[in-house]
Order: sequence, then structure tokens, then C-alpha cells
Amino acid sequence: MRWHKTILSMIQLRKDKKVALAVDTSTNDVPRILINNILKLFEQVKPDTILVQADFKIRNTSLVISDTIKYYTHGKSSYTLVLEWAEEEKVDTLFYITDVTGFISEEVNTVSYEMFWLVPGTILPRVPFGKAIKVA
Repeated sequence: MRWHKTILSMIQLRKDKKVALAVDTSTNDVPRILINNILKLFEQVKPDTILVQADFKIRNTSLVISDTIKYYTHGKSSYTLVLEWAEEEKVDTLFYITDVTGFISEEVNTVSYEMFWLVPGTILPRVPFGKAIKVA
């Protein structure tokens, strides 16, 4: 689990920063155990991380707690609202667990905070900005 050490180190380096972790909830065809393990890591290392559950809209924001994700089956995902929310909330670093198949408005071509796309699966797609990290 090389990704585990990488993310652990990234969280520890941002101990004094405002961090958010978004989870794409647009499908229930996801590696739930893997995603929950990522949530547990944030919960243990940086419990003040803000958890954002979103698909085509933001469904919920709270402090990160494992076993709290509610998934949907419609498959519609848009990252725009979460990216704008992070900007408005003055987040320093946003981690986004997603397969990177969602919509991003053409108006959002960069962000002012650190952006990490945590991609479960075997394929690591190109991301519009930030850095993609395979977590599989």
C-alpha cells in the first residue's frame, strides 16, 4: 500500500492547514472498503478535516468520520460546486476521491489551493489541474 504512506505523509505535512476531503457519491459501484480506509486515515491523523459528500450537488459537509458515506446510483457527477465551495471556504488543500469522469465548468480552469485527485482503480486519468494519485 504505497499510496497509504504517500497520503499519510501528505496529511502530516498539512497538519496546521485547512484541509477538505471530498468524495464523489454519484455511484455505488465503488471500492467502499478502500474509500472508508482513506476516511479512517484522515479521521485518525487529521480529525478536523472537512468531509464533503457530493455528486452533481453537495449533499453534506461535516467533520471527517468513517462509515458515513451515502452513495447514489445515478452516475451524474460535477466537481464545479465542490471546487467553488473550497475556494469560498478558503481551504488550503482539497483531496477529492473520484474516478475523474465528472463535469467541470469551463470557467474553472485552475484553483488557488492545493488539489489532489485520489483515484481508485487501475487507470490514472489526466486531471485538469492539481495532481492525480492512484489509490488502488
